[in-house]
Amino acid sequence: MINFSSFYQQISDSNLQHWLETVPSLLGKWQRNNKHGNLPKWEKILNKLHYPVPDTLNFNDKVEIGSGEQLSDGQREKLHNLLQLLHPWRKGPFHIHGIHIDTEWRSDWKWERIAPHLSPVANRTVLDVGCGSGYHMWRMLGCGAKRVVGIDPSVLFLCQFEAVKRIAGAELPIHLLPLGIEELPPLDAFDTVFSMGVLYHRRSPIDHILQLRDQLRTGGELVLETLVIDGDENSSLVPADRYGKMSNVWFLPSVATLIRWLEKCDFINVRCVDEDITSLAEQRRTDWMRNESLVDYLDPNDITKTVEGYPAPKRATIIAVKNQPNSDLL
Repeated sequence: MINFSSFYQQISDSNLQHWLETVPSLLGKWQRNNKHGNLPKWEKILNKLHYPVPDTLNFNDKVEIGSGEQLSDGQREKLHNLLQLLHPWRKGPFHIHGIHIDTEWRSDWKWERIAPHLSPVANRTVLDVGCGSGYHMWRMLGCGAKRVVGIDPSVLFLCQFEAVKRIAGAELPIHLLPLGIEELPPLDAFDTVFSMGVLYHRRSPIDHILQLRDQLRTGGELVLETLVIDGDENSSLVPADRYGKMSNVWFLPSVATLIRWLEKCDFINVRCVDEDITSLAEQRRTDWMRNESLVDYLDPNDITKTVEGYPAPKRATIIAVKNQPNSDLL
């Protein structure tokens, strides 16, 4: 069974120790109540991942674990097949003992777009909200983060993250917790909080922004990436039903509206550092993600629109700083 004892031990003498008052009970409840039918199968896969300490750990310009020279062809084929059983792999890519996990998303492209705009992550305590299988967390670690914590309720993402971490072998300061941000107590402790690809799934975007703010120390940096539309500070798209075949899309604001929301929530130095229309090369089917992908969500006769007729996915990244608390927002 997946356990979180090393996480508890690592934060016991850190500025996250306040979490020990509540998080163990939350994770204990998750372990008792999780009913995902595939979890036993995935845990069996994790228990088979016994490999030599990798000769290479590179999280700087890619996520690479092992050069590929330590395993025989048969061992590599077995590892490949085990990792394929954790399909679909959506965020990546990963390079593990010579195996290229070519994920649906080229998440490295997103990281390369936003990384030049971040405050230095070195020696920072970082929270990644809605982290998926943890690709960006490894890149944060590669930038020298002191500790990286990701939260995402998806059981498959947790198992994919655990697979990568177990193969890495070392006791690294990086952890994924299967929780939603609404479950976390306010901590006011993280130096940097990321929320990428989450806001448009929230029924109340303002509440999500306030939850992110509650995890940041004063002066800490928020990195918020979400789907946006063109328009002024009063523009926001609320899909009537689905957006890009997704039923859980609630609000797509303009960049100006998003900036206003953040300022309303007491963030300062709010600026948009990147706008990018998602391309068919950045999100696509691969051997590691064989389900529908972006091409299936767009109008086949006009890829500037979704199949529902809305503007095709355009993403913006906003960076902002937590100001002193405003009692009116508490």
